[in-house]
Amino acid sequence: MWDAQDLVISLGKLALAAVVGGAIGFEREAHGQSAGLRTNILVCVGACLMMQLSLHMEAIFRHLPEATSVVRLDPARIASYAIASMGFLGAGAIITGKGMVRGLTTAAGLWLVTGIGLAVGAGFLAPSLFAVFISLLCLYGLRRAKAWFPRDTFTILSLKYQGLNNHLEPINRILSEHGFRISFTTFRREMPRDVTAYRLHLESKDDIPLADVIEKMTRTPGLLELEWHEGRVL
Repeated sequence: MWDAQDLVISLGKLALAAVVGGAIGFEREAHGQSAGLRTNILVCVGACLMMQLSLHMEAIFRHLPEATSVVRLDPARIASYAIASMGFLGAGAIITGKGMVRGLTTAAGLWLVTGIGLAVGAGFLAPSLFAVFISLLCLYGLRRAKAWFPRDTFTILSLKYQGLNNHLEPINRILSEHGFRISFTTFRREMPRDVTAYRLHLESKDDIPLADVIEKMTRTPGLLELEWHEGRVL
């Protein structure tokens, strides 16, 4: 069923799938993602193997008589299930936080690696390698380009002050100087301790020097506690 040339070609496809999957996985590994080098190699090699099996199914059942056999072959069936099942692995790489979703690039990378593995398994080599080139250019190049375009971020600033003075006036001034926009503010008064608590929902760009802002806020009189954390996208 297999001759030496076909075996070498098949093993070469698997090796190429490991190389191109590892190239994409290396970038994810360097970026601190759990689905990194080993995961992408396994996904790409597995997809390549499944594609070769799908194409080889015809040879396995070729001996059956066409007139009487009930076996119907679809070379795309295994490939389609491989793409669909990748959704479960990609979903595991996505983490939903309070204000944003992380891991979408890694999930998309796993989906892409599956497609590359299937294409390599089918012998679609030149487009596969070009897809790897585009994906690496996107992952490495556009990550640096993101620094040129500051994004909107949504945060929550919680403050506690002693007494019932007008504490928000200096805070609003500091925030305005650094480009923050206040969407709404909640207020809480703790009577026994004579403490006033504020909760400010803020919108700003992600290139604002938070260290300078926090340092100025700590100098405001009566400050007892300051907490700054991620907020929900409004």
